[in-house]
Amino acid sequence: MTTASAYPGEPRVPSSVFDAGAEHEQVVFCSDPASGLRAIIAIFSTALGPALGGTRFHPYPDESAALADALALSRAMAYKAACAGLDLGGGKAVIIGDPTKDSSEALLRAYGRFVASLHGRYITACDVGTYVEDMDIVAREARWVVGRSPAHGGSGDSGVLTAYGVFEGMRASAARVWGSPTLAGRTVAVSGVGKVGARLVGHLIEDGASVLATDVNPAALARLRTLHPQVEIVDDPDELVGAAADVYSPCALGGALTEDTVGRLRAKVVCGGANNQLAHAGVDKLLAEAGILYAPDFVVNAGGLIQVADEIEGYREDRAKASAARIFRTTRSVFELAEAEGQTPGAAAVTLAERRMTGIGRLRRILLP
Repeated sequence: MTTASAYPGEPRVPSSVFDAGAEHEQVVFCSDPASGLRAIIAIFSTALGPALGGTRFHPYPDESAALADALALSRAMAYKAACAGLDLGGGKAVIIGDPTKDSSEALLRAYGRFVASLHGRYITACDVGTYVEDMDIVAREARWVVGRSPAHGGSGDSGVLTAYGVFEGMRASAARVWGSPTLAGRTVAVSGVGKVGARLVGHLIEDGASVLATDVNPAALARLRTLHPQVEIVDDPDELVGAAADVYSPCALGGALTEDTVGRLRAKVVCGGANNQLAHAGVDKLLAEAGILYAPDFVVNAGGLIQVADEIEGYREDRAKASAARIFRTTRSVFELAEAEGQTPGAAAVTLAERRMTGIGRLRRILLP
């Protein structure tokens, strides 16, 4: 197994597909012209167990962008599973296309056949652009599918525990910065109020926080207004970055934290549900230099992974939620390691993950009868 020292969101400009996937165990290109399926499955590591990661259905501008996303996300999933204490590796799949126009039973079942061809090395689930109903269709062709509907023994929408885990990570961040594990009396700016962000807002309000929120989707904002009329809506997502808030919470797509973003942030904590929030590894250092505590995304947003992983044993909500609650302790451990070893929180989280992947992964060299 090859691991990387760079933060999982770091972009790459490969000279070939072989160079691009050099750090990964396997990259599979899936094509079924009859259904329109064009997909990529990336397996970063199986050192701790089968690679689990969702399927993203997105209209990428080109195949290179889709490949880059699959590679970055699969690596982040490996680190996420390792930090969460799961016996799982990291993988990710992307389907190229517009899910509102291109998704069909034939396409999803064709994709399921490719998942099945990996014989359990990769376990799939929902991600942006796919839903539990889609996983039920994929599962008609493959056994290795989680994030299914409750009617089929699944846990349903993984956004439930993703939001809960982010809230626990935010509590740990608050304890680190302000000395108390609560957001009561704080203002939190939430960018993206979809499946995760909207639920996070609910936890924050219940804890006594004031919330500013934005989203590029007017329908998502309309739903939020109905659920939580006390939330202050900011129409322009760009304006939310510089808003007077204690915490900035990116909960949309990745790459939201750039040099420009860091320069405009007034928050003292960044903690959100989006994957690969840093535009590149150097942003982690810029946040630290600006005195902004960054809670690494693949640590705090692991609740969804924990939720769907619990389906492998037979889903129990109480057990899954108890596991997700440990994100508070893991986030705190990351901050402590960063301080002890003079690292940024992002680098410390990678260190924590790689140490577990190496330490437990080596046990596979012990031959069992």
